[in-house]
Amino acid sequence: MTPAPIAVALDAPDLETAAHWASLVTPHVTTVKVGLELYLRYGPDVIASVRGASGVQVFLDLKLHDIPNTVAGAARAVARLKPAILTVHATGGPAMIRAAVEAVPHTQIAAVTLLTSLSEADLEQMGVRGPAEDAVRRLSAMAVAAGAQALVCSPREVAAVRAEVGPDITLITPGVRPAGAESQDQARVATPERAFADGADLLVIGRPITGSADPGATAAGIAAALRRTSAATGHGA
Repeated sequence: MTPAPIAVALDAPDLETAAHWASLVTPHVTTVKVGLELYLRYGPDVIASVRGASGVQVFLDLKLHDIPNTVAGAARAVARLKPAILTVHATGGPAMIRAAVEAVPHTQIAAVTLLTSLSEADLEQMGVRGPAEDAVRRLSAMAVAAGAQALVCSPREVAAVRAEVGPDITLITPGVRPAGAESQDQARVATPERAFADGADLLVIGRPITGSADPGATAAGIAAALRRTSAATGHGA
């Protein structure tokens, strides 16, 4: 069975747990995601540990955000780990995004628009103009113009972003929660089927899979549901 376009967030307490979760879900998903906390705790070793012998794609979610020269240097520093995807914050601006893209030509640079933990009230307090969807569309257009090959946006905005940037940009959606799962610290959420049907290319799912009694079986179940959605909508997985 073809693995589903899911990035399992390996937000584990230790390296052994992260590697174990990765081994359980890898038959069912295309990608595993290593976040800032795990990378800072274990460094480059974590990438080899979660990749294992499977060759699964690794999404290195560091959300780089600094002056262009510093971000370029940081991107080059992790390029030898061969991550499939590396994140930067879109709010770092076009020069910063362009510097990251040029620094790692063999890695897909994904620009994070607005964190899915932010609510409309948060954005207003931060001075971000307009509703979240409008802000995300503006950031998306700017990031793509600067060379970003992928965008990270909440599933609530994915349809609007797809309309804004066209079919060739990879849309990555965190804040994905299977029906019945708790939203936890995500404010703008949707089910995997809804996010996929709206045009997402890669769904980031963490605790609903890794916090379950059987992460492998849970990943397999979500993957099967996505395949059914794909067959029904014609959206290729």
